[in-house]
Amino acid sequence: METTRRAALAAALAAPALTGRAAAGSVVAPLQTSGPAGPRVVGAALAQAPAPLPQAPGWYRFRLGDATVTTVFDGFNRRPVEGLVRNAPLPQVQATLAESFLPTATYDGPYTVTFVDTGRLLVAFDAGTGGQMAPTAGLLGANMAAAGLDPAKVGLVVITHCHQDHIHGLTERDGTPVFPNAEVAVAAPEWAWWSDPTNETRSPEGQRINFANVARRFAPYRARLRRFAPGTEVSPGIHAVAAFGHTPGHCVFRLASAGQQAMILADLTHRPELFARRPGLHAVFDFDAQAAEATRRRVLDEVATDRIRIIGYHFPFPAVGYIAREGEGYRCLRAEWA
Repeated sequence: METTRRAALAAALAAPALTGRAAAGSVVAPLQTSGPAGPRVVGAALAQAPAPLPQAPGWYRFRLGDATVTTVFDGFNRRPVEGLVRNAPLPQVQATLAESFLPTATYDGPYTVTFVDTGRLLVAFDAGTGGQMAPTAGLLGANMAAAGLDPAKVGLVVITHCHQDHIHGLTERDGTPVFPNAEVAVAAPEWAWWSDPTNETRSPEGQRINFANVARRFAPYRARLRRFAPGTEVSPGIHAVAAFGHTPGHCVFRLASAGQQAMILADLTHRPELFARRPGLHAVFDFDAQAAEATRRRVLDEVATDRIRIIGYHFPFPAVGYIAREGEGYRCLRAEWA
C-alpha cells in the first residue's frame, strides 16, 4: 500500500532532505547535441538519469519586515530544449541558454513553493507537484519537514494558477488533502475558466487535462474554497496582481510588511536565463503567448525599476533575488546564501 506524503514527513525528519540539480542526478555532463541525431540522444538522456543524490536541506529563509519567507524546493522536470519555444528557431534558443552556461539539448524546470509566515497565518503559494509528476520532483514534503513547516499548520494556500505542477500537491494520490486545515484561494477568472467544462474545447490541446485535474484536486477543499478578484488583498499584506496570459487568470502577488516588499512571480517567466533574458520568447506552456509576453514585460519592468525582491516558481533555487535590465532583456541576480 502506498505511503502518503503526510505519513512520510515524520520519517523525513530523520533523513537528509534533498535540494539542487545534483539531487536529481545532474552530475551527468550536459549534452550538447544537435542535428538529426539530437532528439534520439536527448531521449536516451531523459530515460537514463541516475538516481538522486542526497544534499543539504532544500529550503531558504529570509525576513521581510515582520514576516518570515521560506522557499522550499520541490525538485525539477527535465525535457528537451527542442519544442520549448514557439516563436524562435532552435539554434537561437540554444545560443541564449549557452550564454548562461546551461545545457543546450535538455532543459530543467525547477519547482519552488513559497511559504509566508505573517505571525498570524502560515500561507503557502501553490502546492507543488505532489510527487505525482516527474521522478526528479516530489521533494516538497521532505524539505518542508527539514524547514520545520507542518502542512497541518498551513492556514491558507494561495493558488497562482491551475497548472498541474502547481496544484497536484493539494492532494495525495488517493485524494486525501495534504493541507487539512487550510483555506484555498484562487483568482475568480482562473477558477471560472478551469471549472467550466464548456471551456475545454477552447483551450490549447495540451492544457485540456487541467479541467479534470482541477475538479479532482480542489474536491476536498470545496467547503474552504475562496475566489478573489485580482487587484485585491487576499490576506493582510498579500496583494493579488493580474498577470494574465500564462493562464486566463494567472496572478502574481505583492508581499508587504513593515515597509518592505517582495513579488511572487509565479509563472510570469519560466527560467529567467532564457525567458527574462529574451522576454519576447513564447514558451510552449503559455495559454495566450501574446498576452503572457505583454504581462512579462510589464511586471519585469516594474520590479527592475522599483528594485523589488522577487521569488520565481521556476527559477533556480533558492528562487529569490532581483531583476535588472540588461540590453533588450533582463538578468536575474540571485540571493546570496547568508
